[in-house]
Amino acid sequence: MSRHTIPLGRILGIPIGLDYSWFLIFVLITWTMAVGYYPAEFKNWPVAQYWFMGAVTAIMLFVSVLLHELGHSVVAMRYKVPVRSITLYIFGGISLIGTEPPTAAAGFWISIAGPAVSFALAALFSLMQPFFGGVAPLLALSKYLAYINVALGLFNLVPGFPLDGGGVFRAIVWGVTHNMRRATLIAANVGRFIAYLFIFFGVWQMFSGNFINGMWIAFIGWFLESAAVAQVKQQTLERVLAGHKVSEAMRRDYAAVSSDTTLEHLVNDHILGAGRRSLVVKRGDRAVGLLTLHHIKEIPRSDWPSMTAAQAMVSAEQMKRVWPDAELWTALEEMDRDGVNQLPVMADGQIQGMLSREDVITYLRTLQELGV
Repeated sequence: MSRHTIPLGRILGIPIGLDYSWFLIFVLITWTMAVGYYPAEFKNWPVAQYWFMGAVTAIMLFVSVLLHELGHSVVAMRYKVPVRSITLYIFGGISLIGTEPPTAAAGFWISIAGPAVSFALAALFSLMQPFFGGVAPLLALSKYLAYINVALGLFNLVPGFPLDGGGVFRAIVWGVTHNMRRATLIAANVGRFIAYLFIFFGVWQMFSGNFINGMWIAFIGWFLESAAVAQVKQQTLERVLAGHKVSEAMRRDYAAVSSDTTLEHLVNDHILGAGRRSLVVKRGDRAVGLLTLHHIKEIPRSDWPSMTAAQAMVSAEQMKRVWPDAELWTALEEMDRDGVNQLPVMADGQIQGMLSREDVITYLRTLQELGV
């Protein structure tokens, strides 16, 4: 998870996090419920009760969102697709899936699982309402949660990537064309079209006097358009890098330091002095680990004069690695999945070079300039 995420724990082994933007939407939902929905539906409550129920409703809404995302995640794991994390944020939630679905059918069921959970929750909260007839706060809460889960399910079924409906649409196109990349591009472009409709409708609402709702609709449209563009760029990048190997982009002039070198010495000579961001740690002629700028930043500066590279490094047994003949796009996906910026390139137990995100970007620019 990123440094902008607060870890909440794990469910089914999946890390659950709360993005800082969640607090903004929590406050907005609480305020909307406390001054709008509850006073309109239930008269003569104490003011404190309106605000308390507003906060409870906001929390339960995000519990519903979490269950929606868990629906995606459980089905993904059923198809052996790794789930890296679930994050709750200003627009709801997102399940970070480690790889693409293996088949069109898997993509369909993974995408449809979230809305199915939302509709099931809506049915559950509707069935609970007769039991809460004599308890006004619980009746109000169940009514709203039934409504909002139907809305959440229907909204996510809009057939535009990256919404769940876009995933369903992509799976259908993928099944028909047998081409996942083409299906993704089609779904993403449909998503962009739908996003522009949201923006247009939102702006029209703003100029029609419904400024707040219109602003939110336009903002959602902007978010969807940005996500769809990112998906198109990712597919374009994958297409350009297809067929190219790690050995074509890696740097062979990697820097190595002795395992007994102090952090202060290697920072002065290799990081500040030569602009290196990663160093191979060797003991004699054998590579025993990897040390990156990220690792060094986590160590108090007061320890640099006495701590050695061997003490701070990621050992050879633990470090992620890639092979020279691996697909370049696959290596880039591994960096993203593992949250690292560089990978040592190894063959026959020996380091052949280093591959970083910057190396991939430089290689990509070269391909584009040469038109190949």
